[in-house]
Amino acid sequence: MKARYGVWLLYGVGIGALGWYGYGYLCDTKVPSVALVGIEDGSYCAKAVCCTVKSDKSGSISVTLDGKEMSQLNVTKIASGEYQFTIPTQQLVDGHHALTVRFTDGTFHKNRVILERNFYVDNVPLSAAFITSDLYNTVAQGHTVHLQMQVNKKLKNATIHALSKAYPCVQEAPGSTVYECFVPIACEEQPNTYLFTVDLADHVGNVVNLDKVMQIAAYPFKKQMLSIDQAKIKQEQESGTDQKEFEALIEQLTQNSGQEKLWRGSFCAPTEIRRVTCEFGTIRTTQHKGRYAHKAVDVINLPRSVVWAPQEGRVVVKDRFAASGNTVVLDHGCGVLSMFFHLEDFAEIKLGDIVAQGNPLGTEGKTGYATGYHLHWEMRVGNIPVNPLEWIEPNF
Repeated sequence: MKARYGVWLLYGVGIGALGWYGYGYLCDTKVPSVALVGIEDGSYCAKAVCCTVKSDKSGSISVTLDGKEMSQLNVTKIASGEYQFTIPTQQLVDGHHALTVRFTDGTFHKNRVILERNFYVDNVPLSAAFITSDLYNTVAQGHTVHLQMQVNKKLKNATIHALSKAYPCVQEAPGSTVYECFVPIACEEQPNTYLFTVDLADHVGNVVNLDKVMQIAAYPFKKQMLSIDQAKIKQEQESGTDQKEFEALIEQLTQNSGQEKLWRGSFCAPTEIRRVTCEFGTIRTTQHKGRYAHKAVDVINLPRSVVWAPQEGRVVVKDRFAASGNTVVLDHGCGVLSMFFHLEDFAEIKLGDIVAQGNPLGTEGKTGYATGYHLHWEMRVGNIPVNPLEWIEPNF
């Protein structure tokens, strides 16, 4: 009797298990959870790339590469719901490829998940060289080093280490294989010989290092005595924001400047220059500020003459400050800012506008600490003032 009871018990358990399995097989419509490990969308690959497909269900997979089923990928089942295959990128042409993995579970409904990855093959060794001639190994205080490198592919990272700072390099133009960097030389930088090191890395881990020796030369900055009416200074202080707030704002704008050039081609002067009344770096002495370096150029056109954008850029400041009066600042990208002080009035521009080269910004005035109609034109790279007249030279 006990034996017969045991048989029926086992039979019942078997029927129950079969029923549960059958129910799961016939009624399971849950989409399986599937992950593809080893290759990310938009990634760059070199040599052989090992990929693993992981699922919470058992099933089967098929893999297609560039629309063709790749049986030579040798898909191998390594565990329940886990498969491996290898992409032999050495057998593929460099450039864009598309991978599709289809996982189908073992249920009646054959629930399916499709995973897609776009990736790039890069098996070309990285090479790079300076474009800049050795004739330009000397730069004066207060000027800018413009370095260009020719590379053979798009880079993941390019950085110049110079004067105890790091400066990112950017593409000269979208899609270009010329990378460039603008390194500002502060007026106070000591004349000496310095080593500039460039670190270049592609998307698959290849690295190239370039070195360049630069000679920083002393610049003969002029001197100037200037007198500003104290009543005007008091009036401007009452009507404009404190200049310390302006400097804090410029520091923040420099940090926020995107690492992409907004301009192409050369800069131009922001107005017709009839006369330069104060050269860049002039050592000024005033009763109000004492002795200081005027790290901009003051230029004169006719009073209320139009002031325009010297290059394409984004309007990031349009405001009035005590010392600089009506002020406009353009961000050209890569930490390059142009500044225009003492404007009589503003053009029809607003913060965030992208203005093209030659678009009006305002008119020449004498607001702020100004003794007469003129334009204070200033450029900063990484918040270091540099001579703006250098930027409009044809060979810069």
